[in-house]
Amino acid sequence: MRKIFSNLMLLCLVTTSFTAMAQITHTPNGSYDQQAEQILKQAAQKMNASAVSFSVTVKNMNSEKKVTSTQKATVLYNKGRYRVDMGQNVIYCDGSTVWHWNKEVSEVTVNAVSTSDDDLMNPANLLANYSKNYKAKFIRKESDGTAVIDLTPKHRTSYYKVRMLIGSNNVVKSMTLHGYDSSSSEYAVSNFKTGVSTKDSDFVFSTSANPGVEVIDMR
Repeated sequence: MRKIFSNLMLLCLVTTSFTAMAQITHTPNGSYDQQAEQILKQAAQKMNASAVSFSVTVKNMNSEKKVTSTQKATVLYNKGRYRVDMGQNVIYCDGSTVWHWNKEVSEVTVNAVSTSDDDLMNPANLLANYSKNYKAKFIRKESDGTAVIDLTPKHRTSYYKVRMLIGSNNVVKSMTLHGYDSSSSEYAVSNFKTGVSTKDSDFVFSTSANPGVEVIDMR
């Protein structure tokens, strides 16, 4: 279950409704796509402007593109802190510590946030720091203004590409991870709301509010 969202939330050339040329800038450290850069920057600003909440539907598909599993979750996010509610599983992160509460077995596993964790767990971090781990390419803009951007990992991962769809309102609409075995995982975002009210306790597992839950501290 945790792997689904460790492989989450990203929550980037050639064609639009007519042909367009990509704007590529060359630097001593390599080249980058200016269109993708600008779109991702605006999406990151949207995500970090205020606390946000949204729903995610994850569909895993095999090499024949048949859906093998579906998982729904609600996410509360506020500048690096988040809570992911998947029903029987809830993940809390206060920016430095991660709690994974498995209600079914009544236990919570505690870990320190690792810089090696997949950025898909933290969509805003992926957007803000994508250039460290991915090479972005603007593919096209759809008729409704949705930008299609591909992120190619710079380092070995279980997938070779993340395709992001970002709406004209700078909100990530979906991310699709394409695996080497032709399988894929699609993360569709809906009910995106900005300016939601949050408090510090929203991002921390409370042992006092949940007596009897076994705590496994892996830090």
